[in-house]
Amino acid sequence: MTDRRLSLTLACWDHDRAQAVLDGRVKIDGVDLACQALPTTTLFPLAVEQAKFDITELSISSYIMQVSSGTSAYTAIPVFLSRAFRHSGFYLRADAGIESPRDLEGRWIGVPEYQMTAALWMRGLLASEYGVDLSTLKYRTGGLDGGVRKERLPLNLPDGFIVEPMRQDENLNDLLLNGELDALFAPKVPRSFLAGDRRIKRLFPDFAAVERTYYQKTGFFPVMHAIGIRTSLLEQHRWLAEAVYDAFVASRDLALGRLQDVWLGSANRLSLPWLHETMETTRQLMGPDFWPYGLDANRAEIDWMCQQSVDQHLAIKRLTADQLFIDL
Repeated sequence: MTDRRLSLTLACWDHDRAQAVLDGRVKIDGVDLACQALPTTTLFPLAVEQAKFDITELSISSYIMQVSSGTSAYTAIPVFLSRAFRHSGFYLRADAGIESPRDLEGRWIGVPEYQMTAALWMRGLLASEYGVDLSTLKYRTGGLDGGVRKERLPLNLPDGFIVEPMRQDENLNDLLLNGELDALFAPKVPRSFLAGDRRIKRLFPDFAAVERTYYQKTGFFPVMHAIGIRTSLLEQHRWLAEAVYDAFVASRDLALGRLQDVWLGSANRLSLPWLHETMETTRQLMGPDFWPYGLDANRAEIDWMCQQSVDQHLAIKRLTADQLFIDL
């Protein structure tokens, strides 16, 4: 590291784990930072199409695709800002006759983007855990509840593989309810389900129990997003990778420390009725370090994602975790 400070830009969503970096409580050593908190639906197209920021949150699926094709402007460090179990995100039309994962074969599926990381995980779960033949699924893509959504990277799919964008005046929620779709792979809860519409149901009603069983079996807490640093910067300032990593670790530790203080407090400061149950169940199952950074703790599931990316016709070659991340 030199004595000269770098003036850099950073963008990520306002995860509690990133908040101390965004608000300046945690500094990146040697860097004067200009930060923006942007929702990932806004940020990810900027990351893959414009590489607008020096340091940015990245969709892992998009990143794997770009590294495999040699088009990524970023190199990732093993800071995993977003992780999420995805069994809760399979929604069905109640009269579609789907009672088990295998019943999805041959059906029309709605998903915001075929290549998005949540969808990569959900298809991978169906194939690896339930034996679903993914080649039989047919997709419509676009906004879940409204708005315009398009693939942020071009797809190179085999002949006969169906992924059809909706019209801009359509949305996946309505197509499910009117019978044009049989199921949704949704990263958030569709508005009809939130409203209690009986025409939509979950594939896994007791999803939390299924997710805990999946974690016990695999040890995977599905990685969704990482932090990338502009590769051209790292070529000149290799120390920057460790400095950014250390700052995000410190920010995560502050957030988890705050959560523990709230959990162990006596006044129910967080507006969740069953916070105690959630915290105790999580720690019993996953241990106190339930949001791990670093490559060693996450290599197996990153390698699993790399294989899924090839199997699902996204990455053009099989990568490994060590090819994607700087090991710190």
